[in-house]
Amino acid sequence: MAHPFFSLHRQRMIRVAAATPPASVGDVPANAERTIALARDADARGCDLVVFPELNLTSYAIDDLHLQSAQQAATLAGIAAVAAASAGLKPLLLVGAAILRAGRLYNCAVAVHRGRVLGVVPKTYLPNYREYYEKRWFASGGGLTGLAIDLGPAGGPVPFGVDLIFAADDLPFFTVHAEICEDYWAPTPPSTAGALAGALVCCNLSASNIVIGKARERAMLAAAQSARGVCAYVYSAAGIGESTTDLAWDGQGFVYELGELLVQSERFARGPQLAVADVDAERLLQERSRFGTFNDAAREAGHPETAFRRIGFTHGEDMTDADDRGGLERAIRRFPFVPNDPDKRDAECYEAFNIQVEGLAKRLEAAHARTLVIGVSGGLDSTHALIVAAKAMDRLGRPRDAILGFTMPGFATGEGTKAHAWALMRALGIAAEEIDIRPAARVMLADMGHPFADGQPVYDVTFENVQAGLRTDYLFRLANQRGGIVLGTGDLSELALGWCTYGVGDQMSHYAVNAGVPKTLIQFLIRWCIRTGQYDDATHQVLAGILAQEISPELVPADADTGALQSTEAMIGPYALNDFFAHYVLRHGLAPSKIAFLAWHAWRDAAAGRWPADVPEEARVAYDLPTIRLWLERFCTRFFQTSQFKRSAIPNGPKVSSGGAVSPRGDWRAPSDGTARVWLEEIARTMPGEAG
Repeated sequence: MAHPFFSLHRQRMIRVAAATPPASVGDVPANAERTIALARDADARGCDLVVFPELNLTSYAIDDLHLQSAQQAATLAGIAAVAAASAGLKPLLLVGAAILRAGRLYNCAVAVHRGRVLGVVPKTYLPNYREYYEKRWFASGGGLTGLAIDLGPAGGPVPFGVDLIFAADDLPFFTVHAEICEDYWAPTPPSTAGALAGALVCCNLSASNIVIGKARERAMLAAAQSARGVCAYVYSAAGIGESTTDLAWDGQGFVYELGELLVQSERFARGPQLAVADVDAERLLQERSRFGTFNDAAREAGHPETAFRRIGFTHGEDMTDADDRGGLERAIRRFPFVPNDPDKRDAECYEAFNIQVEGLAKRLEAAHARTLVIGVSGGLDSTHALIVAAKAMDRLGRPRDAILGFTMPGFATGEGTKAHAWALMRALGIAAEEIDIRPAARVMLADMGHPFADGQPVYDVTFENVQAGLRTDYLFRLANQRGGIVLGTGDLSELALGWCTYGVGDQMSHYAVNAGVPKTLIQFLIRWCIRTGQYDDATHQVLAGILAQEISPELVPADADTGALQSTEAMIGPYALNDFFAHYVLRHGLAPSKIAFLAWHAWRDAAAGRWPADVPEEARVAYDLPTIRLWLERFCTRFFQTSQFKRSAIPNGPKVSSGGAVSPRGDWRAPSDGTARVWLEEIARTMPGEAG
């Protein structure tokens, strides 16, 4: 049997589907057959929830036929048929039907699960404008709570009202609210109260006809509602087969989560469709716990949870058991900090870059600094900080030679990076100087009695930090001497890992312009600068050469036998994985095994999924689960146990990404005396394999 780690439910995820069966013009038996066929398909695909269009059993565009007794009786028989067929199926089904109760006809969502009807939710808002005449046939369900309805052949009495949430007893994160079409066009959609009452998945059964531009409007509403309600939103509109007397139908279906589109159907398709996606309920729960305004809204609304009836059902799958669903029905971004949509990539890079530029420009003005002092190594971080600084000077109308760039070669500085540093400074037109730190470092190491001073090849942390500390010491004294401030170059990835020298080292500066930007995003921003012509051709050529380099701290001499440079990623792990881990820790607070589960799906197959366009072919690699676990364990130790004291004392710097930052004044506050035990034990308890 497969390990429970691979179970979707163990990872608190729910597989949902927006179903679009071919419709009919009032042929209820045919509608029921098509509903059952799609329900069976959804069951075969491992779905937990299937949402059908509004009135999909009855048919929507049948006008006064809604008021015919034969049509109403056929609808009840159709519900009974669907319920009977669902006995051997796993998904919770939300089907649409017009149902008579107490002399009033209601447009309803009917919840069906494993052979029985769980409850019936009537539509609240009935459109009666433009092409709609629903008040001619239907009564509003607004205000109807605590009631029941007898469904005749489909059974009863069952709960009836707008106060229903369907909740799986054995999967506590599987909580569902239903509303119908016009309900979410209203200024106060019922799903708002449903979400505040605890529903994590809000659903819309819709028969919205299509006109030019309406598909965008539907998507906008669903995106906004899923973001405001901190929920998933599943929407299914009526498709081909409804009456076209005056209207047309496109069968639009989609699933949104926290404002992000997970999946959408093909519109105007003539055959049946299932738009399937895996909703991350844990992510939603964690987001609600961080979003204090969500609880405030529940309080201001009188805590809707107390007004709703939770209709329980047993889904029938143990969370500890593995399942055989195969791949994840959800695209997991390999680079969660990086713009992934080609249509939005340049706009988002523009925003990120200019956040840094404006942050630095304001600090220069506020500090009344005559100059800006920066150490330029020829590596990624100092390169990015320098081009941000150049743009800030341009924007302030100040000469670029007010930037004082210093390259400070040490015992392991390569000729390539040093050449890049000089080439970049010259291309940008800043004031450039070189200070060789090796004589001062030798004196310090000799004063300390370090073996290197006696000619021994001892390259320990002291040897490394003497160099890093001297560079920072020089920069601060140079800033004192020349009326400037020191610009920090370290990035978010290094701060997350503690990969920086504390105090008199690269952890400290007057302004940490890169502190909110992870390494993976820095690479993309530099590429964006080249692609969009932010500088001249000479500068772009240097930037391209810097991007092609191995990432190295260059603090330890190259290997005597192979000539290989000290590799950062060989020591601390691939930045692509570390940034992935950091995003889900900072932004979502997920358990490490869940992060590993997502990382495995994102990175296990280099040929699968979409890569951001700027990733070079040689960087399109895969990581297996043991590799992910190895570096995740080391990340957790570094992040939670050994490096918080460095983050607690970082200088000011702008937050750039909603993915998170590590400033103690913003996204991340933690004790410097913490332990990684809880996270490491969770990995050991829940993941396959051995500790790395």
